[in-house]
Amino acid sequence: MPDYMTGILPKAFVHMGTLARPHGIKGDICIDWYADAPLSLLLPDTLWLQEGESAPRRVTVVACRPHKGRQLLRLEGIDDRTAAEALRGHKLLVDRARLPELPEDEAYINDLLGYAVHTPDGQRIGRLERVECAAGQDIWVIATPQGTEVLFPAQPCFIAGFDVLERTVRIDPPEGLLDICRS
Repeated sequence: MPDYMTGILPKAFVHMGTLARPHGIKGDICIDWYADAPLSLLLPDTLWLQEGESAPRRVTVVACRPHKGRQLLRLEGIDDRTAAEALRGHKLLVDRARLPELPEDEAYINDLLGYAVHTPDGQRIGRLERVECAAGQDIWVIATPQGTEVLFPAQPCFIAGFDVLERTVRIDPPEGLLDICRS
């Protein structure tokens, strides 16, 4: 299960997706998007790649097309499967200044990393450490003070809200989930 939202991300960027596996032999790459309207972000000079903690680098999008529920991306200079494979796991970043302003009740997930996680009754669970994607489902990895991890299904019905000033996220987990994680 790959994690895709770890590490330090420059504040000028928002992590919008991750390059997954190559597709075919001409350099196409499958993308795991974390954006509502990803194709609108593929404007010239607005897409950046980041490998691990290295500095982001600008890339030019040659083509993007849907394929079996995912998007396939072709980047300038990536002309074969080997070159595409070398990009697996790279973060896709968008310049924050190019993004629309979010409504008050929404946030970009990378802005919530490091926030304290609480239940609606105020019980502190831990800190939002990273997000993983399993079978198309976002899973929040919450690091507990005891050094364990809670894997939380990040579905809107289980997220009660967040407070940017307090740097907290409130979750309303399914009954018994936290008991399972603590045993």
